Amino acid sequence: MIDSKIQSADRQIKNVTYVGVAINIALAIVKSVVGLLTGSMALLADGIHSVSDTATDVVVLLGVQLGAKEPDPEHPYGHGRLETFAAVIVAIVLVAVGGVMIRQASLAIARALSVENPIEALPASVLWVALVSVVAKELLYRATRKIAVATGSSALYANAWHHRSDALSSVAVVVGFVAMKFGYAHGDHVATIVVGLMIILVAVKIIEGCLHEFAERAVDSDTMEQIKQIIGAEQRIRQWHKLRTRSAGREIFMDLHILVDPQLNITEAHEIAEALENTMHAQITRPVNITVHIEPDKPELRK
Repeated sequence: MIDSKIQSADRQIKNVTYVGVAINIALAIVKSVVGLLTGSMALLADGIHSVSDTATDVVVLLGVQLGAKEPDPEHPYGHGRLETFAAVIVAIVLVAVGGVMIRQASLAIARALSVENPIEALPASVLWVALVSVVAKELLYRATRKIAVATGSSALYANAWHHRSDALSSVAVVVGFVAMKFGYAHGDHVATIVVGLMIILVAVKIIEGCLHEFAERAVDSDTMEQIKQIIGAEQRIRQWHKLRTRSAGREIFMDLHILVDPQLNITEAHEIAEALENTMHAQITRPVNITVHIEPDKPELRK
């Protein structure tokens, strides 16, 4: 059950990432060529940003590939943390991208204020390429984020935001183009600084989530509530306690104690635990590894 979930999630993650690679390569080429031909520095920088998106796509694919390796004697809980490391790498790239955007835009404003330069109009091709990029990358962000949430992949979630950061940088190009039409040369620079700050804030949030996972934090409140409802729905369980959960990559590890009728034999008690495990596997989208400790329902054991 767990292996099939992991394999299904791997396919979804890889498929959407391969689509991302193809779109990023195409956009990087188009943006760079049009940027060079038209003299649009903003569009050229946007093309370089698309190249960084391709690089993080590769990081995600490597993280998923390594994280899905079977457990071994040295890693009995699997290699899911490697996928979380991939998420951290993507987030660090996002911080760097945001920082470079802010720096370049700030320097451009400073140079423009110190030197009198006439505003040169850009051809409409710059606007159209930027608009196509905004639409393509926003759609890619939504598709990638949807799969990331469904599979619980922190690396894919980080990469989804990298796609959106590319869409936002293209928005800055659009803003700059429109601003120049109205005679304001710094519109794209100001928009770029705002976008850069947004990207950095998102990256910090992603890194924070990864650090919580490394610190063995429990699963999110929605998943925890779902787990409690599943346990409560099993009427043969008279009481339960000591529920503990943690995440390792896309997998959930949990253990709990359940109290059952003391008159049950070992086989019957085992059937209750097994039924609980099967229900967890069926209803929770992420792979779940469960350890159930069975106790007789006696007053001294109730918590």
